[in-house]
Amino acid sequence: MNTRTPLITLNNDVQMPALGLGVFQATPEQTAGAVETAITRGYRLIDTAAAYNNERQVGEGIRRSGVPRGDLFVTTKLWVADYGRESARDAFEASLRRLGLDYIDLYLLHWPMPADFEATVASYKVAEAILAEGRVRAIGVSNFQPHHLNDLIGRSDVVPAVNQIELNPYFTEPAVREANERHGIVTQSWSPIGGTYNRGTHADISTKPLDNPVIGGLASKHRKTPAQVILRWHLQHGFSAIPKSVTPERIAENFDVFDFTLAPEEIAAIDALDTGKRAGGDPETFNRNSYPITIDD
Repeated sequence: MNTRTPLITLNNDVQMPALGLGVFQATPEQTAGAVETAITRGYRLIDTAAAYNNERQVGEGIRRSGVPRGDLFVTTKLWVADYGRESARDAFEASLRRLGLDYIDLYLLHWPMPADFEATVASYKVAEAILAEGRVRAIGVSNFQPHHLNDLIGRSDVVPAVNQIELNPYFTEPAVREANERHGIVTQSWSPIGGTYNRGTHADISTKPLDNPVIGGLASKHRKTPAQVILRWHLQHGFSAIPKSVTPERIAENFDVFDFTLAPEEIAAIDALDTGKRAGGDPETFNRNSYPITIDD
């Protein structure tokens, strides 16, 4: 894989770029252009999901970029409404059709469903079968807590390669990160800059990570933007990060993070900003009705 991004080797020896473009909440009208721009700027990891309803446009952006498929790493996810042995298989086929691809690099279960973990396990077993068929290069999960991982690993054959979780300087998830490391699972950060706090979930959190004075001070010191400092923090921790943007300038800015290094005390200063408060959904209560979504087939 030709890439300017550092590569992370997964537990099955597949290599994944450490930094990519996320397209959560990117509209179909915005997505193809954002993906094409990102790939042109050097991104090689693109992260989408069936539930985002923009897989078609991700595929369009990939084709418009002109970059060979083998140089790209594409992730998509199985939505909870499609959990189950037969429905999961059908949903995977639908994702492939929408993307217009022959294979997926990383296929994730989007959320655990604690109230129906049998369906969660059954869906993961489908992913294992698809992996054995060579139609995906790696499989994993998203938003799984340590006990979800333990339960799944105890009832399946393939340890997830990736656990994609809400992770930013205000919500650092140390217990999940430790569990991931213990199992040899890569931690990947969604909403890595903390954009979920824009929704006003916590009125008692007075600033977003981007506006935090500690991060602002480090940005001034390194002559970088707050977003670049936060993304550098993720990378130096060994995480993969998938910041979302549809603005060409921001897409370029988020990728310009490989020419400076945060000192250990600077990393620690950002670590200390953790509030312990998530802004996204709760993995302990997530179910098929948490986010009613109709996937456009």
